[in-house]
Amino acid sequence: MQDTFIQAYPKLLQPAATVAGLWLAHGDEPLLSQWLIDAMRPHWRAQNYAIKRIELVSVKSWQDVLSELGSQSLFDDASALIVTGNHKPDKAVIAALERFAIEAQAGTHSHSLLWLTPKQDKRSQSSKWFAPFAQYGHVIDCNLYNEQQRQQLLQIQAQQFGLTLSQEAWQLLMSHTEHHLLSAYQTLWRLSYLFAPQLTPAATPHQQSAHHSTSSTDGGTHTDNVALDIDDLQAALVSDAQFSVFDLSDAMLAGNSAQVVKIITQLKATDEPTTLVLWAISKDMRQIMQLLDGQDPQALGIWRSKQGLYQQACRRQSKAQTVQWPALLYRCDQAIKGLIRQPAWELLLQAALELSGKRLFIA
Repeated sequence: MQDTFIQAYPKLLQPAATVAGLWLAHGDEPLLSQWLIDAMRPHWRAQNYAIKRIELVSVKSWQDVLSELGSQSLFDDASALIVTGNHKPDKAVIAALERFAIEAQAGTHSHSLLWLTPKQDKRSQSSKWFAPFAQYGHVIDCNLYNEQQRQQLLQIQAQQFGLTLSQEAWQLLMSHTEHHLLSAYQTLWRLSYLFAPQLTPAATPHQQSAHHSTSSTDGGTHTDNVALDIDDLQAALVSDAQFSVFDLSDAMLAGNSAQVVKIITQLKATDEPTTLVLWAISKDMRQIMQLLDGQDPQALGIWRSKQGLYQQACRRQSKAQTVQWPALLYRCDQAIKGLIRQPAWELLLQAALELSGKRLFIA
């Protein structure tokens, strides 16, 4: 089964969604991949899944994936594996994945395997390795092809935050964030703190009575949403002097290390989600590595207005310097999840400065 993200995501938000079996999500927007994981994780936890991640460092890593699926803990009902990396499975692994998917369909097991990959073109989708996912599993196209899809996804997120925006407010939001998905999502997140205090334990009584509510009818988490018009949004945007990860991206690409430190410091002080900061850094790092490999910026979805910044960033880096970036991003992810003791913000600052061309540690 093949779906676009906008088709699959609302279904996964439903309580009765089925997550067992073989899943492939391909795309170049890391925020969509994270939303997909976030939608599946409650189902995994509700069914007592053991959730693990495996990175494909070579084709042989697929043996680790199959081994993990075969070793079930006595304390867990099933395993959910989140697999990252772009190494394609060989013939033997393809056959094993096909058996895995067919057995999941038949109810023989309830394991779940989610493989996150970059965008796959039509040629890749006709390859043998793709067949088990398309024929017996679930393939989700995590790419946005027009502004309507972008706004549809953001409307779902607004519902999750307890917000309903008027059409004029939506137009202002998209214009203010330059049609940038992550920046728009962050703005919605901040608006929820201002206008949807039922999601914020520290909200003041004044905020709680400031706006009227409207019922949610599209399956969102909240039964009553706060309705915002363009005046509400304008006031919030004018009063919001905080930096966003969009500002961080510009500072990193421009090589302004002093501004990077200032922005990271304020993001930390205002409790910006560390996962959003990591998404921004990892996206820019990945695109720089792809540009250094000779890929076309337009093919990577880089806006023309930002291509100069990316080229400037590439001139400060080399392949030898960027080879350590994946390991650094992995440590950031571990710190955010509490798997290592090093503070997450410390590692995020190190990664952001690395991208800006300022290295704290010389290997």
